[in-house]
Amino acid sequence: MRATRLGSQSRRRRRFSRIARRSTSALTMTRYFTAGRTPREALLAQGERTIARYTFPPMRRLRILVEGTVQGVGFRPFVYRIAVRHRIAGFVRNLGEAGVEIEAEAEPHVLSAFLSALKEEKPPLAEIAEIHIEELPPQGDTDFKILPSRDGGEGAGLIPPDTATCDLCLADMGRPGSRFYGYWATSCTDCGPRFSVVEALPYDRPRTAFRDFPMCPDCERDYRNPLDRRYHAQTIACPRCGPKLSFISGGQEIPGDPISLAQEALREGKILAIKGLGGTHLACDATREEVVAELRRRLGRPAQPFALMAREDQIPLFADPNEKEWELLRSPRRPIVVLLRKPGYLAPGIAPGLHTVGVMLPYTGLHHLLLSGLPFPLVMTSANFPGRPMLIENDRILRELSHVADVFLLHNRRIVARCDDSVVRVGPGGPVFLRRSRGWVPEPISLDLGPEAILALGGDLNVTFAIYSRGKIFLSQHIGNTEELETLEFLEEAVRHFLRLLGIPRPKWIACDLHPGFPTRRLAEEWGEAIPIQHHVAHVAGLAGEHGVEELVGIAMDGYGYGLDGTAWGGEVILWRRGEFRRVGHLRPVPMPGADLAALRPGRMAASFLFASGLPVEEAGLPEEERKIVQTQLQRNLNAPWSTSAGRFLDAVAAWLGICSERTYEGEPAMKLEALAAEGKPLPLEIPIRSEGGVYVLDTVEIFRALWKERKAGAPVADLAATTQWALALGLARIALEVAKREGIETIGLTGGAAVNAALTQAIKEEVERHGLRFLAHRKIPPGDGGLSFGQIVQASYLLRAKFLP
Repeated sequence: MRATRLGSQSRRRRRFSRIARRSTSALTMTRYFTAGRTPREALLAQGERTIARYTFPPMRRLRILVEGTVQGVGFRPFVYRIAVRHRIAGFVRNLGEAGVEIEAEAEPHVLSAFLSALKEEKPPLAEIAEIHIEELPPQGDTDFKILPSRDGGEGAGLIPPDTATCDLCLADMGRPGSRFYGYWATSCTDCGPRFSVVEALPYDRPRTAFRDFPMCPDCERDYRNPLDRRYHAQTIACPRCGPKLSFISGGQEIPGDPISLAQEALREGKILAIKGLGGTHLACDATREEVVAELRRRLGRPAQPFALMAREDQIPLFADPNEKEWELLRSPRRPIVVLLRKPGYLAPGIAPGLHTVGVMLPYTGLHHLLLSGLPFPLVMTSANFPGRPMLIENDRILRELSHVADVFLLHNRRIVARCDDSVVRVGPGGPVFLRRSRGWVPEPISLDLGPEAILALGGDLNVTFAIYSRGKIFLSQHIGNTEELETLEFLEEAVRHFLRLLGIPRPKWIACDLHPGFPTRRLAEEWGEAIPIQHHVAHVAGLAGEHGVEELVGIAMDGYGYGLDGTAWGGEVILWRRGEFRRVGHLRPVPMPGADLAALRPGRMAASFLFASGLPVEEAGLPEEERKIVQTQLQRNLNAPWSTSAGRFLDAVAAWLGICSERTYEGEPAMKLEALAAEGKPLPLEIPIRSEGGVYVLDTVEIFRALWKERKAGAPVADLAATTQWALALGLARIALEVAKREGIETIGLTGGAAVNAALTQAIKEEVERHGLRFLAHRKIPPGDGGLSFGQIVQASYLLRAKFLP
């Protein structure tokens, strides 16, 4: 024991001696600095070679490969700046899709600080997925360089999304001494247009819309300076050399400052068409009801909610965003965020019958300049006609919006790729996409689905397409309604553009919806080997793929999907395992009198549920003549296809309660029902579930009959609306729980268009988690048809790998 203690003391004395010698060396080093000698000379002169090695570690060289969104976002000049700051030698260069390559030579502690800065100070638009490091022999370099890209151009293998003007550029725009003072198209490597202006790869100026604007000497100087944040900023421009604005009234360009003229017109209550980043908006004063009503009249949109654009100081006047909502509003992606609306201030016609309003902050220099001089927020709604692509050419904007807009604020920069605003809502589990477009597209979602490239074309309405290649799924911008010929042509054009950007041929395998009449299915059959995927199976597969799970019980709630039996599905519980699936539950089928007309006239669905319940059809609220036609259709089963749609059930209740008698935009009855339900509380109700041949059925007719009884007993309509949502959610959740228990599955997910309803999601989430199971909801893709193409790719990949296809 004593020997051990003495040994320990001896080791401690030797260690303290070494520390003392190091301290002495540091002091000696300082003295020799003052004597004009280098520290190394001083230490070697004293024979302290060990201490010299400790104080001056050998140079090391690292090869650093950075993967992710690191091209076209100012990553190379960022690396150059931090390398110069840390006095590191070596180089940086782009490797196309392989990422960015860095070779860095310095002392170990300097390299460590450099790597920390690389991760912690990255540009706002950069996303680092992985960093691979290997050690190389030192080469004795003395400076740091930016080498030409291996792809032969200045830029990227992948294009980043369009993003909001950064704070530094806004500061340049607001500083009188800056050459960017008051210039609407100011941008740098950290912000501005990307996807909407790129024609082809590699990403450099001659392959963008900015090739029409040769750089002036000042912009050229900034572009060539690695220490400037506009180094190789392909969209650099200033008033001398960049795009110009014009203000048009009465078909003539009006002399003067275009932004001041536009502000004056808005103050006068006029409707302004604004050509922006990825399309055209219509703007007007959001606080004046007569102006908003006139815009509705001219557009023929009697009730569709208008999005707003407002400054930060204006938003608290009509909404109280929570912390997460503010984070989304202020993010560089700048989506429209759906907020709970406070009464007053805004014109009532902004979002008739809804308790929410969609808001975005200014995201371009043009928007900031326009809003800065206005005392009110603006309606900022897409100028396209329903289901059709946005207008992007100046002559068409002037011609086709002449009966809608009083005045026009246009620019002469071409829009290469249309891109609608993204729309996000914060739900019970976090943000949910209503639309994934500007700010996210064309950013890929990483998912390894095997070697086969796949193209998916989505459904019929709210279409997006998706491309799978080399472990990534690229989801397109919002396309629209492909029943419109112009939109179908836009889809074809957008697919070709994406394939050019990705540098791949059109895939052989093309996933599409099962519906035989959809234009997207016909296009898939023309273009290659079509893989038809059932609508709700695609939704469930997309949810599984997004979360990386290989089995789950999926609840799919939406308005319509062509079923395997040829009927209209829409309230489904699907057991899904690695591409194999089984329909294990659904809502009770009811007729849709008039087929698609029943979706436009929700009173027809109310009549259907009343008829099935043995209740007076007269309570459906239909005009007498229409009621008689509908009653005949129901009695004789004429043009009344069967449906299990959750959307049609919600529509029926909305019409029966007098909330919405006619659908003027997608989802209107259900959205108005949700708004009313937010004011009520669910009533206790028995949830009627039965089993038919091993498949569970939620009896929505019995639920409707129970609601009818409660109404006759005097229940408030808000409580009836809340009860409708609660009973639907709880019934489908209980079916899913029973199936999960039987099959030994621990995960239940919610998908489909109705999954954006916060109350439905909350009720299902609580019921699932109360039973100890994992609940999944969409976070990366929209739960509705905007995410359908993603799910089609996931399902098709499993079919291909399992060789279910020829």
